Amino acid sequence: MSTSSPALSNNFSSALIAEIEQEAATARKCLERVPAEKFDWKPHEKSMSFVRLASHVAEMFGWTPSTMQDAELDFSKMDYKPFEPATTADLVEFLDKNVAEAIETLRNCDDSAFMENWTMRNGEQVYFTMPKAVVMRSFVMNHIVHHRGQLSVYLRMNDIPVPSIYGPSADEGQM
Repeated sequence: MSTSSPALSNNFSSALIAEIEQEAATARKCLERVPAEKFDWKPHEKSMSFVRLASHVAEMFGWTPSTMQDAELDFSKMDYKPFEPATTADLVEFLDKNVAEAIETLRNCDDSAFMENWTMRNGEQVYFTMPKAVVMRSFVMNHIVHHRGQLSVYLRMNDIPVPSIYGPSADEGQM
């Protein structure tokens, strides 16, 4: 007996959309467990608060449109304000909105867009320039996975069941 997954179009966008959908579903399971009454909790004074870390995980999916539609991100030209949810439902809604926008953006990209360079800078200081494909895989996707891993530790430290992420967790033995 063989199992099959949904067929993907033969392009980079389709593969990345499938990855975003998988990672977003896992992120959603984590974010749904972040209790509003613990939003201000931190494991250490140098750490992000529970809500800041959770919001960061949710917001990073929203980096897809600016990565794919713009040639650069210049911090000197923006006034960044982190999302501050009042409830866990607000947090999950923010994630869902960003994921939907990311997928819609990628549906409208052809493979050539991924080979265009993208630059992160702060005025004259350039942090990096690399093809958008690399930005999406490293700076967006790997970054999400990194912070979601931290979020799972925050859950554990607060005795909140950690969901299955890439395999069974100590709290959820089944995938």
